[in-house]
Amino acid sequence: MACLLSSAAPDDTSTPTITVQSLFNAMSSHNVEAARALFIPEATLIAVRSNGTVAVTPHEQWLDHLAKSKDQWLERMWNPKTLEHGSIAVVWAEYDFHLNGKFSHCGVDSVDLLKTPTGWKISGVSFTSETSNCPESPLGPPAKQ
Repeated sequence: MACLLSSAAPDDTSTPTITVQSLFNAMSSHNVEAARALFIPEATLIAVRSNGTVAVTPHEQWLDHLAKSKDQWLERMWNPKTLEHGSIAVVWAEYDFHLNGKFSHCGVDSVDLLKTPTGWKISGVSFTSETSNCPESPLGPPAKQ
């Protein structure tokens, strides 16, 4: 399954989990249009930091940040759990995030998705952002890019 996820095309929205992996792929390549295509227009991202503060960001604002960033982003998830019922789904997974080849933080992603005529689309992303007590990723160290 991990091999399938890492090779998913940025616009493959055939399953909720592949859609989330496609977002991570678009982030890594700074492909803003591929990322934009994965969201519904009203989508938001909600970060819950270790100190308990919460930041809510409209997805277009987050896409602007992705477009302007010169940093190398790598987000990896493992053991995703998907709950799906009809046209709604949630993908929940632990993740780690690397910035410019260095570990930045870890946490849990909870991604809400809706099934549309063009595939699964992200309606919201909630995630914790933790900088300490991070478990070692079962994926091992990231490949050098």
